[in-house]
Amino acid sequence: MYTCAYLLQCWPTYSETILTTPLGPAAKLVDGASALTPEELMRDFATADHSVLGTLVHVYAADRIWLGRIKGNPPARFLVQEQDMHLAVLRSDWPALLERWKQWAALLTEESIHRDISYKSTKGDAFVTPTWQIVLHVVNHATHHRGQVSGFLRAMGHIPPSLELTAFYREALR
Repeated sequence: MYTCAYLLQCWPTYSETILTTPLGPAAKLVDGASALTPEELMRDFATADHSVLGTLVHVYAADRIWLGRIKGNPPARFLVQEQDMHLAVLRSDWPALLERWKQWAALLTEESIHRDISYKSTKGDAFVTPTWQIVLHVVNHATHHRGQVSGFLRAMGHIPPSLELTAFYREALR
């Protein structure tokens, strides 16, 4: 069994892997969402982000704000409705954002994963969080919401793309 000490010892490699993994599932879900009608894309599922598009945009915006916080230049606003609530933005800007995450993760060291990040929440509250906890949060957050979108697609009678981590790795090794 892996221990916390073992995980932290191999953290730079592990964090680079878990941060690059979402690129495949995110793209698959955006592709799946592209096949929906406008009504299906915006159907309200009575969740915090309401719809398939709203949930995907929420994950994209969270990925963007967390990378900005880590680098010390967060966007002024979490989400700009008029600018962000479009599949075209997710198709063009999200892959580029995930590539910036990948480049950042490739530079992680044993020292940098323990570095504290000071930032403000979207409500203006100040926090300090270790880098490794932010990475785990970003991955966990995206996984949660990808599962929601997968469920939304099923509820509308669509077959969602596979989001299984092992399937992703099998595809990547082909």
